[in-house]
Amino acid sequence: MADLNPVAKRIHNLSPGPVKIILHDGTQIIFQISKAEFFQQEFQAEGTRENDQNLSRIVSSEDNESVLVGRKGPDEDTWSMIGRIQEVDSVE
Repeated sequence: MADLNPVAKRIHNLSPGPVKIILHDGTQIIFQISKAEFFQQEFQAEGTRENDQNLSRIVSSEDNESVLVGRKGPDEDTWSMIGRIQEVDSVE
């Protein structure tokens, strides 16, 4: 079996709880992770951003090379891509 994505593993190891996510463009976001799980190599997590109650979802890309984060819109039917996660840190 191929290796798990290291960014996804870090999120999984720090959850449940707050994590600091750094996107590929340098944006830093604090997420409160409520659920994180692997389905073989595929990763999925859910949580909310600090000071925002809209649900966010973190998923591995199809090729498992990247971990992406998206945000559910206020109308509950649309999702928008926030970006690709570059790094994950614990919140101290």
